[in-house]
Amino acid sequence: MNIYEINSPFLKGIKATLTAYPTPIGSENSAVKRPAVIICPGGSYHHCSYREGRPVALRYQAYGMSAFVLEYSVDGKTFPAALCELAEAVRFVRENAEKWYVDPTKIIVCGFSAGAHLAASLAVHYDSDFMKDIFGDADIRPFAQILSYPVITSGEYSHKGSIRSICGETPSRELLERVSLEKQVDSNTPPAFIWHCTDDKTVPVQNSIMYMNSLSMAGVSFEAHIYPEGGHGIALCDDTALKNDDMSYLNENASQWFNASLNWIRRICSVKYR
Repeated sequence: MNIYEINSPFLKGIKATLTAYPTPIGSENSAVKRPAVIICPGGSYHHCSYREGRPVALRYQAYGMSAFVLEYSVDGKTFPAALCELAEAVRFVRENAEKWYVDPTKIIVCGFSAGAHLAASLAVHYDSDFMKDIFGDADIRPFAQILSYPVITSGEYSHKGSIRSICGETPSRELLERVSLEKQVDSNTPPAFIWHCTDDKTVPVQNSIMYMNSLSMAGVSFEAHIYPEGGHGIALCDDTALKNDDMSYLNENASQWFNASLNWIRRICSVKYR
């Protein structure tokens, strides 16, 4: 495990951190290039959740991938601060792919709740004019996106806390439109894996449904799993997600999302990397 500073080209002097959990390579496995997953924890753009970061990274690492956790700017750092940090993290991992045995063409962004909004923001905005103004010709496109109970819209079904955190108290109509990601999908948006619970009272499942509809209309490949129970913020749905003695975070049915995401990664990468 190593921690790197990510210097945002947007917020001068502000540094995000990227914690690396590289593929363990030894005499009994091959040093082939593998997919990488950059994880964006949730937290309403107010903080970064621990249980949606390191435990998830360790799980992906255990299945032969390099994983990274991005601690992005929160608490008053408005759009596109965190987005630029994620874009820089993708560029950084791609630049250092050789030493981590990463396939630079197979860098996946993965997020939870507000972190999923961040991951999806890069998926829809990587080639936008305002990002090109900041990053120029740098390759910041993610190969794919994994979205766990994502914040997507700034409209009727929005998670108001997340939207307020990145837009401020009096956002312009243009900014609200820009962060309403179901309106930003086009045919160049990377493929998506999405999961959500229908009883989510924090981020309504309509967020995922609206995004899925936009992906479908644009002809973008996606896989989705909608579970009947689980609420919000359940991460891996196992003991790593427990909060105090709240056993509702243990959800055997919804926990299937992780293995489903592994199979999806293997399928879209068309390789057996383990």
